[in-house]
Amino acid sequence: MQTILGANGQIGRELAVSLKQDFTPDIRLVSRNPQPVNQTDQLLSADLLDPKAAQRAVEGSDIVYLTAGLPMDTQRWITQWPVLMRNVIEACAQQGAKLVFFDNTYMYPQSSAPQTEATVFQPDGPKGQVRALIATELNDAIVQGRVEAMICRAPEFYGPGKTQSITNSTILSPLMQGQKARVFLRDDTLRSLIYTPDASRAMALLGNTPDAFQQTWHLPCDDNRLTYRQFIALAADIMGVEGRYNVVKHWQLRLAGLFNRTVRDAAELLPRYGEDNIFISDKFKARFPEFQVTTFREGLTTILQEGTLQKDTQQKGTGHAW
Repeated sequence: MQTILGANGQIGRELAVSLKQDFTPDIRLVSRNPQPVNQTDQLLSADLLDPKAAQRAVEGSDIVYLTAGLPMDTQRWITQWPVLMRNVIEACAQQGAKLVFFDNTYMYPQSSAPQTEATVFQPDGPKGQVRALIATELNDAIVQGRVEAMICRAPEFYGPGKTQSITNSTILSPLMQGQKARVFLRDDTLRSLIYTPDASRAMALLGNTPDAFQQTWHLPCDDNRLTYRQFIALAADIMGVEGRYNVVKHWQLRLAGLFNRTVRDAAELLPRYGEDNIFISDKFKARFPEFQVTTFREGLTTILQEGTLQKDTQQKGTGHAW
């Protein structure tokens, strides 16, 4: 049995597809209101903030994938993420299940320095501090031998369906609706972006590779990094629309934060858009050279052809990888 905790999000749904296609039909999907992805999926409703519910969710599992997320609400992150992580670690430890944690880069320095698995945590704000805390707690559990686990870390998302990210909500969704895109701070910094189906495929592969555990992996993304100016031009060309956009300045974001809680709660993440973001996934690519990373042109073409981009993503917040 392979179990996905937080199965309703785009990463969880695509993970269920990848697991069924390449590894096993014996899949359990867990969330507050789980929805089937494959016909053979088992569904379990659970609140992972309840330790007993976490135990029930993990019971009988060989491999557990933690892809759960929380809304862009700083206080909820502070109070709930540590509880959720401890409950899942304890459940996996007691049930003898392996744990695969899908993580983001909020704890990394917001600088242009290349990011590798060895990058030292330097969080700038409460969300980054929480992510550093729970990643450290999981690493400590690994070192102590309490649980067999791994961390799979991803940069900013773009992708189809319910993908929630700044790139989807402020760039792709507006362009597809004939509106101006919005770019935070600068349009000339290089962006590392991961296509959500690639993130899920890679995580399924890692979870089913026994020697991949007890370490951190950067999930693979296209090394042909683009600036948002170039990304918008490419997307507009594929969509057959005019690539119109505005660059939103610091003072405009500060002003918006006075009236919009989502913008205010995301404020600590915004400085990274003023710097190149160089996310290195060479470790994964060396270990799995056969893995085909989706190029930006391929990913954007698929999104357009499938018409699967959730049209109201701009209303869903500014989530990266959670």
